[in-house]
Amino acid sequence: LAFAAALVLWRAPGDFWHYFYFSVETLATVGYGDMHPQTHFGHVVATTEMFVGLFTTAVLTGLIFYRFSRPRARFLFAARAVVTSHEGRRSLMLRVANERLNAIANPSARVWLATTVMTAEGQPFRRFTELPLLRAQSPLFVLSWTIIHGIDEASPLFGVDADGLSALQGSILVTIEGHDETSAQT
Repeated sequence: LAFAAALVLWRAPGDFWHYFYFSVETLATVGYGDMHPQTHFGHVVATTEMFVGLFTTAVLTGLIFYRFSRPRARFLFAARAVVTSHEGRRSLMLRVANERLNAIANPSARVWLATTVMTAEGQPFRRFTELPLLRAQSPLFVLSWTIIHGIDEASPLFGVDADGLSALQGSILVTIEGHDETSAQT
């Protein structure tokens, strides 16, 4: 590179545009060699093309990296939530499995019961009630996790059967958040 620069300086001393075009061609690593633009217009076109090409490549590389580097939740939930006895009391149990090939550190789960109720004005209103969990956090989520809500007198599910939940247009929403050890992202 130093030898090539010395040749350029020897050929056209004091020619600013020659130095500028040589710098652009060198920085862009286009490697013209013996084939290169012969006029100022040719150099301007080549310079513009190189800057646009480098900019486009940088932007596309960033967008593609962003698209593929985002973590995706890959959880498999059991087909049905179960109401059964757990440690002597009635409980709602949701089973979830981690489909990722890596562990999720410090996961936390939150569960909501969504119901449709009528307001005092007679309008339907979607209400979200968070269900307290027996264990809302875990040190590690590798294979599976059973999320358990104890149904006691304080639970919105207390005394509600499948027909009552259907009448309320009830649904259960679950969110799980944790730290992906592979990509170091939440």
